[in-house]
Amino acid sequence: MSHDPDHLFAKPLPHVPDFVFNEDVVRVFPDMIKRSVPGYPTIVENIGVLAAQFAQPDSCLYDLGCSLGAVTQALRRHVKADNCRVIAVDNSAAMTTRCNEYLHAQDSMFQELLPVSVIEADILTLAFEPASLVALNFTLQFIPPEQRPALLARIRQALLPGGALILSEKLRFEDEQEHALLTDLHIAFKRANGYSELEIAQKRSAIENVMKPDSLETHRQRLLDAGFSKVVPWFQCLNFASLIALP
Repeated sequence: MSHDPDHLFAKPLPHVPDFVFNEDVVRVFPDMIKRSVPGYPTIVENIGVLAAQFAQPDSCLYDLGCSLGAVTQALRRHVKADNCRVIAVDNSAAMTTRCNEYLHAQDSMFQELLPVSVIEADILTLAFEPASLVALNFTLQFIPPEQRPALLARIRQALLPGGALILSEKLRFEDEQEHALLTDLHIAFKRANGYSELEIAQKRSAIENVMKPDSLETHRQRLLDAGFSKVVPWFQCLNFASLIALP
């Protein structure tokens, strides 16, 4: 399915509004995230691979903040456990509409995929069913920080023994020199992917009040406080990382 190149911030804006996942973003999202998040395709595909190790028969697999369903598609490709189903959730109507279109296209190319329900909902108020795998792929960073502990505690309560939460996030670093170095390297990554200085600056202005990254140490302690027994980083590329949290 085709998508447009990301030129949302290519022209000077008199006022840079806060970033929202609206129709304009949805139209360019695949290009935007590939050019903005180092390692994103590797993370997505391997969430499917990892999920196959934790998915249990007769359970749910959640893709929370599913956007266009990239993780959901990876789950459906890799998980073979009997009677599993994927529940993909996003609070953007534009995202869920396009996500359903992408999943319909996947259905036309593959047979015997896991059934999936795409739900437009706020994950902060979602009633979770028993789950063997929950993915939060670059989603928690958009949740108000004070609401993150309660969400993780509810996910922990929903997880079956032997299940897992996979959490991917942009990181900040407590060491200022380390933070500055990796921030500069991330900007270099975006330049190398064709973004101009104007695009980089305006996107940063749009997202700085919306996305609030945490340090790896903060993530680890919050997950332990929520009741997880073990937190294992499995991937990092520059200032982006993914963790496995075990109940």
